[in-house]
Amino acid sequence: MTRAELSDLYRGYIQCLNSHDWPNLGAFVHEDVHYNGKRIGLSGYRSMLEDDFAAIPDPYFDVELLVSEPPRIASRLRFDCTPRGMLFGLAVNGRKVQFAENVFYEFVDGRIETVWSIIDKAAIESQLE
Repeated sequence: MTRAELSDLYRGYIQCLNSHDWPNLGAFVHEDVHYNGKRIGLSGYRSMLEDDFAAIPDPYFDVELLVSEPPRIASRLRFDCTPRGMLFGLAVNGRKVQFAENVFYEFVDGRIETVWSIIDKAAIESQLE
């Protein structure tokens, strides 16, 4: 897969997330996906995303930076959202916050098999002070 093809595939995945198209998540995510070193499988990955969307009713994955080096993608995602209640252990309680996620993906057979994610929790904390 070329860099452009992998970038297009990744943008399709982001579109899937932004449209909450959970039935088609398996077209982008491998059945044996690992998240931050732990095998959670496609059903666990979908459950994690659904929980995130329940906590954040207005999420939008905005790709701020994208580097494609097949079979890997590095991406910085920007969020400007209004989480309900708790978010990443922080009492946001309906306040609007902005934060970023730095995430690396590894693709196997055209689907995401490994995800390493770091969320800028400090950015959220500073907005809650």
